[in-house]
Amino acid sequence: MEILNEKVFLIFDLDGTLIDTDEANFLAYKEAIQQVKNLNLPSLYQSTERFTREQLESIIPDLKLHESEEIIDIKNNVYNKYLQKTKIIISTLEIINKYSKTHQIILATNSHKQKANLLLEYHNLSTIFKHKFFKEDYNNQEISKFKYAMDYLKISPNLAVIFENDKLEIEQAQLAGIPAKNIVNL
Repeated sequence: MEILNEKVFLIFDLDGTLIDTDEANFLAYKEAIQQVKNLNLPSLYQSTERFTREQLESIIPDLKLHESEEIIDIKNNVYNKYLQKTKIIISTLEIINKYSKTHQIILATNSHKQKANLLLEYHNLSTIFKHKFFKEDYNNQEISKFKYAMDYLKISPNLAVIFENDKLEIEQAQLAGIPAKNIVNL
């Protein structure tokens, strides 16, 4: 991939794009579900997809709202125990290293600030981004992470190059006006 225009802003997702966090996420959910519901997650869920809140509710249909919230809280609190199960995605880091001297490198993630910063610090990536946008920044708005970052930084969609691995987020980037040629599916 060659990015010729130095005016272009490179906007990266975190989970699954820069850092593979699926196993750590799964293990944290597993521990939380075991504590709250005394259920074994691997016997309930067998998939190569990232485990999400939506899947939590679908595999445990009788889950009450307070139990779901408790599971999420515990998951967030124990996540740091599984940081060693996360891995930098080298191909993404190589892109960042190649363009970081000539382009603004931006993080736009659906992760909460505390978790994202924990991951970035663990992998010594805290200082590579000119700007960072977290779930808390746009959570109460009807706006995608990429749209929020572009609006905040006053970036034209034509000057944003997005690096993302999630199909839904790629669709959101296109809805925000980012041309398909400016979206790199990693």
